[in-house]
Amino acid sequence: MTAAATRAAPLATPLAVLGGVAAAFAYVATVDPNTPGHYPVCPLLHYTGIYCPGCGGLRSAYAVAHGDLGAALGSNALAVAGYAVFAVFWAVWFSRTVRGRPFTVGLKPAYVWGVAAVVIAFTIVRNLPFGAALAP
Repeated sequence: MTAAATRAAPLATPLAVLGGVAAAFAYVATVDPNTPGHYPVCPLLHYTGIYCPGCGGLRSAYAVAHGDLGAALGSNALAVAGYAVFAVFWAVWFSRTVRGRPFTVGLKPAYVWGVAAVVIAFTIVRNLPFGAALAP
């Protein structure tokens, strides 16, 4: 293995993750989730009529891929926040890898509980009449 290949090897994982995410967004950008029949229906919504925290996520990804942030937020604001958090984490991961530094995500339990509370609150509010703006 050459010296250049040895230096580039650690970049393979973050670049592969980025490639996978880009491929997923490219697929969703070309196969419109607003057209029925292309993607499976959310089982929770289908059987109970309750929106899960992910309902509208594909429509949100489609809107992001087409540069329509307003439609993306209207489809699933939590998913848009997740895309932004992923982008920040990926950028930090990549930059640390380029500099040869380790990257670890050391989340304290309070952060995990906080995220869980936000997801639960989002799910409850989007299913109540006054939270209809959060429903897809």
